[in-house]
Amino acid sequence: MRLHFRLAVLAAAAALAAACQSTPEPVAAPAPPPAPPPVVAAPPAPPPAPVVVERTGPLPGSVQDFAINVGDRVYFGYDQYDLTTEARDTLRRQASWLNAYPGTRVRVAGNCDERGTRDYNLALGARRAQAAKDFLVSLGVSGDRVETVSYGKERAIDPRSNAEGWAVNRNSHTEITSGAAIG
Repeated sequence: MRLHFRLAVLAAAAALAAACQSTPEPVAAPAPPPAPPPVVAAPPAPPPAPVVVERTGPLPGSVQDFAINVGDRVYFGYDQYDLTTEARDTLRRQASWLNAYPGTRVRVAGNCDERGTRDYNLALGARRAQAAKDFLVSLGVSGDRVETVSYGKERAIDPRSNAEGWAVNRNSHTEITSGAAIG
């Protein structure tokens, strides 16, 4: 019996010790990381500021562009209507410009200096205008876009009655009659 008693005491002591023992508080699980902020679409970028280009010189395709950047006059020798090298260079630039602006029409006016009769100078001016037109047409400009006229000695651009004035007045002038930009 003693043995039973001892076992009972031991069992009671073990039960008592187990009953007095405190249970540990549960450890809290770590908090989940905060949720990322919601993705909000960025507002659209403003349109780029317009590029302001300061234009220097005449408006491309304008009468001024033709006169300043291309050249609207070619010059001839005394009593001549054949085209000089310089005249051909100017007419090549004119043809290139006219081919770039196919809606443009021109008038080529033949001019002479004051020497010679009115009728002679009208005929010479007509040959000068026709020589310029023929060269433009040979470079691809439609003949329908080019008219010719002769003013003979009637429209001198230099009033001097000397060699310098006469040289300036012996010319053909290519004038835009329609289709050019305004500006």
